[in-house]
Amino acid sequence: MQQTIALVDDDRNILTSVSMALEAEGFRTRTFSDGTDALKSLTVQPADLIILDIKMPRMDGMEVLNRLRAESQVPVIFLTSKDDEVDEVLGLRMGADDYIKKPFSQRLLVERIRALLRREEMATATPEREGGNDVLTRGELRLDPVKHQCLWKSNDITLTVTEFLILKSLVQRPGHVKTRDQLMDAAYGEHIYVDDRTIDSHIKRLRKKFKAVDENFNQIETLYGVGYRYKDTGLAA
Repeated sequence: MQQTIALVDDDRNILTSVSMALEAEGFRTRTFSDGTDALKSLTVQPADLIILDIKMPRMDGMEVLNRLRAESQVPVIFLTSKDDEVDEVLGLRMGADDYIKKPFSQRLLVERIRALLRREEMATATPEREGGNDVLTRGELRLDPVKHQCLWKSNDITLTVTEFLILKSLVQRPGHVKTRDQLMDAAYGEHIYVDDRTIDSHIKRLRKKFKAVDENFNQIETLYGVGYRYKDTGLAA
């Protein structure tokens, strides 16, 4: 089934060149030069993935993402300016799945898109290593990869694909430390590199979501200079 990629950028040259490249790779594309128009359209007719420029008139990419995340966990790749590190971190904390700096290679962008779409399939696929038991239960936590559902004390926690895969990697082996490199591989695949700060930003966002329903949540532990682990409650199923 042909997947739809939405491109949101006020630079029409980027819209034209990227849409041509993606269509040549077998994707269907929808283009928007304005964040407000994109949000209206995507709310009614969602895409499989969104490529979103941060700096646009009327409604910038941050605001578009913020409003999207109120209703959807669709994978989002941010396009950022070359030296805009603050925007990258803010974007990831707000729920973007990945970012690419301008100017960018179209081949790299296609690889990132395919990686994100594969990860979404992975997040909802039946895990063979679970011995046929799809649901992971760790104390008060319940992760259902097939439904892409996360429950904490029966409260529904809405996670992006990246957040879900990072949490799943930690939860599969409670008490075991996962390095940032291992979490990168779990969430992004072995052929996509992101820096340590990206993983840290996703972990902070995960904690924030859990603390929103339980201020005492402290299951994700930081081992400074090493990585992260999910606290072993002794209640793993």
